[in-house]
Amino acid sequence: MSKKKVRFGVIGCGLMGKEFASAVSRWCHLLDTEAEPQIVAVCDANLAAAKWFTSHFPSIRHVTKDYRELLSLAEIDAIYCAVPHHLHAELYTAIIQAGKHLLGEKPFGIDRVANEQVMEAISERPDVVVRCSSELPFFPGGLKVYDFVRKGNVGKVIEVEAGFLHSSDLNPQKPINWKRRIATNGEYGCMGDLGMHVLHLPLRLGWKPRNVRAILSKLVEQRPEADGSLVPCETWDNATLLCEVKANSHAFPMSLSMKRIAPGHNNTWFIRVLGMEGSVEFSTKNPKELRTMRYRPGGEQAWRTEDLPYASAYPTITGNIFEFGFSDAILQMWAAFCDEVVNGPNMHQPFPCATPQEAAFTHQLFSAALESHRKGVIVNLE
Repeated sequence: MSKKKVRFGVIGCGLMGKEFASAVSRWCHLLDTEAEPQIVAVCDANLAAAKWFTSHFPSIRHVTKDYRELLSLAEIDAIYCAVPHHLHAELYTAIIQAGKHLLGEKPFGIDRVANEQVMEAISERPDVVVRCSSELPFFPGGLKVYDFVRKGNVGKVIEVEAGFLHSSDLNPQKPINWKRRIATNGEYGCMGDLGMHVLHLPLRLGWKPRNVRAILSKLVEQRPEADGSLVPCETWDNATLLCEVKANSHAFPMSLSMKRIAPGHNNTWFIRVLGMEGSVEFSTKNPKELRTMRYRPGGEQAWRTEDLPYASAYPTITGNIFEFGFSDAILQMWAAFCDEVVNGPNMHQPFPCATPQEAAFTHQLFSAALESHRKGVIVNLE
């Protein structure tokens, strides 16, 4: 099968930029894909950060500090942009206005005003594919949860729990970085950083909260600078949101957890759905395990545990007896994005990347969560 090249520029040569580049280098891992990404240009304010890219990818022909220079290149079809939140509005709107397809990091703007600027640019360029990075639902267990619910196996929903848990900030001696400063991360704190991952599946299933009661925690008040001096740690470490969702004429509770300080969890994403006819749960802590329960009135209630094979949205060379991991989820997300760029609505599988509309709703929810915590009340969403 001949493959259509999608020529990429990367803006932001940090950790996630490298993850994208690594996915490109593993593209041969995928079977029967029509699209194939090729990195032709990179941009970072620190040119030294680009050296890793140029030393590993001979396809790169342009290296620059100025994203405008990169966007002026006719040979670039699409952009992956991974920069701090305060730069999203400026860069994302410029990328879209330049007619480049965009996969951008969450939360699509440092706040709701910034997000509205991005959404306005999207509305003016319907020909451009714009998606938000959120790879974890591409775990086979995540897709199984989506399929289980979508097929009506749950019946009337009783409650939903979803979350993303880290212990990366448990050490108070960890140096401060841009995610701990309001000027660069925004007031959302951990919600802006982790929230799209948590809400991706619930929103895709149509579960939009209509109100929220939020409890936000700032557990580490100060962190050391590079010189050892202590500076204020300004953003929220943990967030717990209790929401009410109305679906199919009835309401149910949905609890959302976004935590940078969750002892025992290095990188755990989970979702649990309880229903009157069936229940399902999955966690990346046990990535080969899917738990389901089906029952009838008066019948036995027993969880069934399925050992998941390597069964991804896009087929790969990996045999189904092996394990699926984070780098595989990244590759699957990128396959979905490139598939949509090349084939539009005729994608090879039915689960696209997170949409800008889904990202925009997170801004409504997180803005309401800030108000809820500040006032100690339930806040209704629009």
